[in-house]
Amino acid sequence: MNTAAAVREPSHVPVAHLVRAGVVEGVHHGSVVVLDPDGTVQLAVGDVAAACYPRSALKPVQAVGMLRAGLALDGELLALSAASHSGEERHVAGVRRILDAAELTPAALRNTPDLPYDPAVRDTWLARGRCADRLVQNCSGKHAAMLLTARRRGWSLHDYTDPRHPLQLELAATVADLAGEAVAHVAVDGCGAPLFSVSLLGLTRAVSRIAAAPEGSPEAALARALRRHPDMVAGEGRDVTRLMRAVPGLIAKDGFEGVQVAALPDGRAVGVKIADGADRARMPVAAAALAVCGVDPAALSPFAEAPVLGGGAVVGGLRAAGDLARAVAGRPPAAGPPVPVGPSCG
Repeated sequence: MNTAAAVREPSHVPVAHLVRAGVVEGVHHGSVVVLDPDGTVQLAVGDVAAACYPRSALKPVQAVGMLRAGLALDGELLALSAASHSGEERHVAGVRRILDAAELTPAALRNTPDLPYDPAVRDTWLARGRCADRLVQNCSGKHAAMLLTARRRGWSLHDYTDPRHPLQLELAATVADLAGEAVAHVAVDGCGAPLFSVSLLGLTRAVSRIAAAPEGSPEAALARALRRHPDMVAGEGRDVTRLMRAVPGLIAKDGFEGVQVAALPDGRAVGVKIADGADRARMPVAAAALAVCGVDPAALSPFAEAPVLGGGAVVGGLRAAGDLARAVAGRPPAAGPPVPVGPSCG
């Protein structure tokens, strides 16, 4: 049995600078890991071995667990089961279709009611006089798929979010299997479902295995759905959807508190955790990690730097820094203690 990641305060390092007119105005700390196709660590900065909460970045792994447990979805509805969707009409319609397959109504959902995640969609929703709703909450696809899985297996439905429920035990086992390490801790995610803690390295390893899985496997089925329907994984205008469209074959998933994972069909993969949870640093750091991974910089240029404005004009940007930036430039890392990478996947 592989050991669990250590539950400790992570030793994060600077990974991004916000620069205004040549002066570093802000520093984001974090950790980054880049994996080669065979799972070897090509680059690790910060603390990639400490236990962390992947948040929604774990949804693809949970979706594989549902497929292994008997979920019968494919195409856009399978992509929706791993989504943090924007609450667009197609997302809500997809959730209803999953519930219909389970012969259930939205009343069976146990996710936390919320407004649509996308600001424009949210404004339209509110303008129509609507309130927070479970259907438009960004995790409703995952919850509907959990209900459908439980229905297919004959498991109880009212308590499907209980960590002791057979469904959640199956999902925890899949997380441990794909991550190559035991689950370090179980908490409650923002949507009310169980959240399984693994290391950033373990999370990235799991997504790598999904991206490179052989045809005919549940992992390959999910990867195919994500690649074909990036609009269902997030939504129009969302950076994850745009990144998947920009890099052929890439699967990617973000999570609250500054988590991002992405993987290519050959197994090359990156994982990012921003220490302060800042969403603004997540994508520039992930783009830099993908550049280290060998992705064409031209495809990454729209994501590599977030502009800093002054008086309506661009006066700087938020970009990768520290050892990550040095790796992008092909320079050796700064002198310092070795970076822990945890146990091998075994």
